[in-house]
Amino acid sequence: MLQQSQLQKQSLKILPQQIQMLGIYHLNTIQLEQRIKDELDENPLLELNTDDESIDAQTDKDQPKDYQDYEEYQYDDIPDYRLEAESFIHTNNLNLPIKDTIDFRTNIKQQLINLNLSEKELTIAEYIVDCIEDNGFLERSLQEIADDISFSQKMFVEESEIEKLLVQIQEFEPFGVGCRNIREFFLKQLNNQKKCPIVKKAIQLVDKYYNELQKRNFEKIYAGLGIDDEELSILFKHISSLQLKPVNGAIEGQLVKETIIPDFILTVEGETLMVDLYKQKSNLLYINQSLMQTVEKKEGRTADEKAAMQSFKNKLTSAMWFINAIKQREDNMLRIIRAIVKRQKEYFLTGDAAYMRPMILKNIADEVGLDISTISRVTCNKYIDTPFGYVLLKNLFTQSIVSEDGLSVSNRVVQIKLKAIIDAEDKDMPYNDQQLVALLEEAGIKIARRTVAKYRELLNIPVGDMRRIWAKAI
Repeated sequence: MLQQSQLQKQSLKILPQQIQMLGIYHLNTIQLEQRIKDELDENPLLELNTDDESIDAQTDKDQPKDYQDYEEYQYDDIPDYRLEAESFIHTNNLNLPIKDTIDFRTNIKQQLINLNLSEKELTIAEYIVDCIEDNGFLERSLQEIADDISFSQKMFVEESEIEKLLVQIQEFEPFGVGCRNIREFFLKQLNNQKKCPIVKKAIQLVDKYYNELQKRNFEKIYAGLGIDDEELSILFKHISSLQLKPVNGAIEGQLVKETIIPDFILTVEGETLMVDLYKQKSNLLYINQSLMQTVEKKEGRTADEKAAMQSFKNKLTSAMWFINAIKQREDNMLRIIRAIVKRQKEYFLTGDAAYMRPMILKNIADEVGLDISTISRVTCNKYIDTPFGYVLLKNLFTQSIVSEDGLSVSNRVVQIKLKAIIDAEDKDMPYNDQQLVALLEEAGIKIARRTVAKYRELLNIPVGDMRRIWAKAI
């Protein structure tokens, strides 16, 4: 028996062009230039204006001329042989060897060849390597990385795939690179050592009782590991011999700072902040008018001609959409960055992180009228050039903590105060977490001990006992 029924439901469908638009939002300046280059190679109707003659002329004008200040040197009494010798010494350092340095990320990517990865796995692995911080730690969550790869590369990636490749990367040189915190890095080093009784006990201590160690619950550690105070000191001494960071930037030639091309530029004039795109591309892209007129007017007669004309029409539609997408991207980027600068005005005026206000993605989304996912992709992996240096936009988003006087304070400010207190402590008698809570409360910031421990972990600062032992070891 046939029956009819009505059903009402809501569903969300994302068009392919919307997915492409999200991918364009995610690109930084270098990635966008490569994307435009690929589009220009594929689409004959799309062209880029590269007329930089005025810039070259201005550059040539600013260069000093060979005859400039000639009379100043015409009657110089310094003998020619001294000038020639000095010039030779400064321009021909024959005795100084050229240092061959390589960035650790490039070194890791070269080691990926030995894994025989598929094209998808290689793309994921290289993205993971690019997310690693300069100290060698991977501070982003695996879920965030999976989401970013899925949108930027237009392929679905699961968190388990990231985890599998990350474990392999951690075995590369420098050893342990990609560890997510100092505890994981300690375990990597200990598991790589010869399994003597001290190493086995140290592994158990870091693996099972790391939280108890942070809380200074020594009685539970003694009972769990079956050791006494003297044996615990031996374990501390062994752990203090481990490296604190996978990549040591102090080693010359081990770390080469990457060149950063910012996406925004900020200028300050008195109390006025002006922000703009570092490079604007939408005004340089245009459609070849002669080809467009041919496509719009000509109609194919044979099947092949019709297919060719239809292909050109599709290219025309694609070119028009791409130009509009780049313009929309730049318009939204300007709206978002201006809202951010307005909210963080005191920070950008002074360059002092202590003036950073609490700010989350929803604050900016509500102000500019865009979705939170759009704000996230526009601010991801993008820098702003300020008078006090480059600033990563994601570092401007922080949660708020209410101080004793009722004001909201950024958790980044709390972390800065916490680090300053620890840096100024007596290394022979370092503060424990409860003492840090009291000192922060004296500064007007009241937070729980577990929050202090969390921020200390984010700053890769060990507990007080470990800091004392490391200070003695150094």
